[in-house]
Amino acid sequence: MNRFISQKFRFYSFICIALLMFVHGYNLKETYLTPASLVDEPMSFASFIEYFISNGLLRFRIPMLFMVSGYIFALQDNKPYAERAKSRFISLIIPYFIWAAIGLAITYLWQQFPITAQAVQSAKVDQLGDNRPYAELGWIEVIKRWLFAPPSYQLWFIKNLFVYNLLYPVFRWIVKEYPFIWFSILFILMLLLFQFLVIDAQGMFFFTLGIWLRKTNYPIDRKPVWFSTYLYWLIFIGLVIIKTFMAFEFESHVLVTYYTMMTLHFCAVIAGVVAVWFSGDFIVRWCMNKKWFVWACSFSFIIFGLHVPLLNYVMRIAYMYGHNIPNYRLVSFILIPTLVLFFCIGVGALLRKTLPKFYSIATGGRGI
Repeated sequence: MNRFISQKFRFYSFICIALLMFVHGYNLKETYLTPASLVDEPMSFASFIEYFISNGLLRFRIPMLFMVSGYIFALQDNKPYAERAKSRFISLIIPYFIWAAIGLAITYLWQQFPITAQAVQSAKVDQLGDNRPYAELGWIEVIKRWLFAPPSYQLWFIKNLFVYNLLYPVFRWIVKEYPFIWFSILFILMLLLFQFLVIDAQGMFFFTLGIWLRKTNYPIDRKPVWFSTYLYWLIFIGLVIIKTFMAFEFESHVLVTYYTMMTLHFCAVIAGVVAVWFSGDFIVRWCMNKKWFVWACSFSFIIFGLHVPLLNYVMRIAYMYGHNIPNYRLVSFILIPTLVLFFCIGVGALLRKTLPKFYSIATGGRGI
């Protein structure tokens, strides 16, 4: 892997995680958006923009992170499988339990005061659907959330990624022997939102795509001859606009609507990954030559682990008490995620300076 590919991986990993602020920072009536979510509220400029960005334009991020992870893991075939599995347990699963516990602690703390408790209640981030205070749930329910369903719901990514790492020998064989059949089947399963425990079709598709790119030595460091910046961005943004209009105007519980939304979503995601990866080389070079940007990149995992549920709770506070501000929904959608991003970076810098050993464990050795 040459230096520029390494820079692109680091740049896009940071950007994809930083943009999570705006993916999770919407304040629509629908508090949890899936790829085919429809919106049960009138379309306004603010609600259109929020859906367009959160559930459309920025949905390329997780697929790109899976792709990068698959590529990097495929680079390490010279290491024994058991050694790599152990390393990934330390760098993924141990941080999972740490940040799950931190998410629980943040939630419990916010539940102790009337105003913040109301924000927790209205955020509805409990993955088990029970938004009662933890004091009413009891220790068994709290431990269940810590192990399997923390309020830091973004942690599903590292659980899935760890399982894909364990399945790497199988994935490597499939993409080398039957790539066309494999990716065709996974694309269909993506449209069906296939998921079994911590295995999902979208994650497998892009993780194994990263493996395939590495094993075929595809030149991902330069723009291919078939790539058109204008065409791919047009397809990407166009599909997202169509999907956003459908989310406000079409009826729910209609299969045709559901599968149309899913098809538009995943076609837009693939076009977005291609467009973003191959058209941003100038921006990558410029940013990676700036010391402040490289410094900020080192806190990517802190941003990932800390921003939820904190962002959701702060957004509900802004929603409850900022409704007298003109265009408060759009203002809070822009302002709150930005402030939380800077807060997370600040916490990361403080932890790395004052508690370097904890920082190393909590990040899986990243950003040291």
